[in-house]
Amino acid sequence: MNVAAAGPLLVSFDDIAAAHERIRPHARRTPVLTSATIDAFTGARVHFKCENFQRMGAFKFRGAFNALAQLTPAERKRGVIAFSSGNHAQAVALAGRMLGVPATIVMPADAPRVKLEATRGYGAEIVTYDAASASREELARRLATERGLTVIPPYDHPHIVAGQGTAAKELFEDAGPLDMLLVPCGGAGLLSGCAVAAKHLAPVCRVIGVEPAAGDDANRSFRTRTLQTVHNPDTIADGARTPSLGRVTFPLVLRYVDDMTTVEDHELLKSMFFLWERMKVVVEPTGALGACALLEKKVDVAGLRVGVVLSGGNVDLAWAAAKMLGR
Repeated sequence: MNVAAAGPLLVSFDDIAAAHERIRPHARRTPVLTSATIDAFTGARVHFKCENFQRMGAFKFRGAFNALAQLTPAERKRGVIAFSSGNHAQAVALAGRMLGVPATIVMPADAPRVKLEATRGYGAEIVTYDAASASREELARRLATERGLTVIPPYDHPHIVAGQGTAAKELFEDAGPLDMLLVPCGGAGLLSGCAVAAKHLAPVCRVIGVEPAAGDDANRSFRTRTLQTVHNPDTIADGARTPSLGRVTFPLVLRYVDDMTTVEDHELLKSMFFLWERMKVVVEPTGALGACALLEKKVDVAGLRVGVVLSGGNVDLAWAAAKMLGR
């Protein structure tokens, strides 16, 4: 399947630049950190874009605010609904509170406690469901129809993708040209947005998406050029348990992403704790996907200038402590 067959390209760099101007007064310009230890270990010059320091603790705020900011007055008054395991939930809830938009969030009953509590704390109404037996998309769309709400999907929307791409725009502005960019991938909202920005700002930069091995639908889709799916994958990277790429993100991945790779959960845990202990940054499992590919040497980075997006830091510390004790 070629790119045209997969669907049109619905996001351009101009969309990302416009989104950046829209969110600039409200989103944090997160820091870009380096580590001499990691540079020595990898043989590369590595720049970490720390979206774990973003508002609500993840890159998702960028896309959520960009999407809600473009609602009509009538849509704002009626409110929005989103479905998410956690970070998109918090992002929509916070953006809604800031913009005066009522938010309803469909979340799995077993979502990380820290994410459930934070979403509720931002003022959203939470509707839980059993991920093993129910479809969050169907539940959200039914409620949207019943209540007249606007659906804000977690990744498959041009405004969401454009907002997420602002993270890479800032990274290239702050770090300069890069030879490679490693980006976590779930539904590829972040990956596709960052890839569009990267190819505009540094055309020779290789963009690589990183998934958990248990949820490798994007890898299979990329290699077969046919949309593949996965059902509720068993991985600690809860932000990457998406069923498939989408009609917006899949064509962008095929056009702008150079390669995909996967990491195992035990590798992900090791890398996450390494970042905590050596760089002193708290990153959640999904947020550490790109760093894990780097540290586990899934890609050859020797002599290169490499960017790594640390996509979020909303981790349940009690869960993490139990995992550390079990190492």
